[in-house]
Amino acid sequence: MIRYSLKCPSHHMFESWFKSADAYDALRGAGMVTCPECGTTEVEKAMMTPGVQASRSKAKPDTAPDRPLSAPADPREAALAELKRQVEANSDYVGMNFVAEARAIHEGDAPARSIHGEARADEAKKLLEDGVPVAPLPFTPKSKTN
Repeated sequence: MIRYSLKCPSHHMFESWFKSADAYDALRGAGMVTCPECGTTEVEKAMMTPGVQASRSKAKPDTAPDRPLSAPADPREAALAELKRQVEANSDYVGMNFVAEARAIHEGDAPARSIHGEARADEAKKLLEDGVPVAPLPFTPKSKTN
């Protein structure tokens, strides 16, 4: 396992663990490494200091984290996790069919319901221009996370 310090163009800094350097490259290339604050996939490695440990006699004893790694680290993460839970519980995931499904619902050709899914930025912009109400979500769909 390898830990990287990462940053996005908005200067949001965060860390993440990867199986290997190749795994990071593959996930980043697939657009699956996203900034937890703004959701952009334009993420790159940031400068980081190596985790060099002092000699064994001077090293601090390892302590277990005070929370599970899956638990939110701060109130922003907790709020984002709750938003994701609410969206997934109260809407249908339509995946890459989002644009067609949103347009069909808007035009009355499909039953009205809440949906979430994936769209390219240009497709989402076109929906907005056509009066279809859409908004980006600040998280990755469950199907694209570990």
